[in-house]
Amino acid sequence: MRGPTELRAVLHEAQVRGTAVPAFNVTTLEQVEAVVSAAERSGAPTILQLSERTIRFHGGLHAIVPGIAGAIRLSSARVWLHLDHMTDYELIARGLDYGVPSVMVDASQLPFEENVRAACRVLQLVGGTGGIVEAELGHIGGKGGAHATGARTDPDEAARFVEASGVDLLAVAIGSTHAQRDRTSRLDIPLLTEIRARVSVPLVLHGSSGVPDDEILRAVKAGIAKVNMSTHLNLVFTRAAATAIETGLASDPRDYLGPARDAFRDEAARIGTLLAPPST
Repeated sequence: MRGPTELRAVLHEAQVRGTAVPAFNVTTLEQVEAVVSAAERSGAPTILQLSERTIRFHGGLHAIVPGIAGAIRLSSARVWLHLDHMTDYELIARGLDYGVPSVMVDASQLPFEENVRAACRVLQLVGGTGGIVEAELGHIGGKGGAHATGARTDPDEAARFVEASGVDLLAVAIGSTHAQRDRTSRLDIPLLTEIRARVSVPLVLHGSSGVPDDEILRAVKAGIAKVNMSTHLNLVFTRAAATAIETGLASDPRDYLGPARDAFRDEAARIGTLLAPPST
């Protein structure tokens, strides 16, 4: 599995160049394969993300991380594994034991000082591994279908949070929301610009599925260096599988999982090229 040193350099390079690293959440092995293939096609450095819910769906890290590590190891693409929206410290520790280079601790719904303490606790777990720790400030809603596009990260609090916690990446609330199916969100770019001026670490946009391409690019230009996406690609995957099943010709899971994987790959490759176009 690729380590954190190169990923840290890639994220800082994106911040300097005005590009962003795509970070795609996956649930199935087919989606893992799709992300790796997309990275090979686009050439974009790419992060492959596992949520706590996905890990529990598979019965634990042991059931999915070795396969992901193998897919990354056998690929020529630059792909890293990241644990996303983690709240279970024991699960985080086990992920670090597996060599996972990057983790996001999710404590944004807690008061400021408790959020800082949660980030510091994960940094202690990371210890001397050099692993990357991401945190979120300004709770980005949308989990469970409850959209909350009104959340905003305060720039002064963002600066204090990064200084107090020492995190490597900061996810900020600027108008996006998790689990949004339509791509209609408009982002608060002036706020993002103000946060960028106050915070030195790379910034992360969560809830990007509900944000149209042009808005994402505006955010990248204004300082977002990592773009998380899940729901949009899950919809692409599911619709392709449903179309294959509706033809009546699918008698084997491969008959619909294959087209679904290909559709996921194609869209992930497009987004990767959009966010991190090849250097000219």
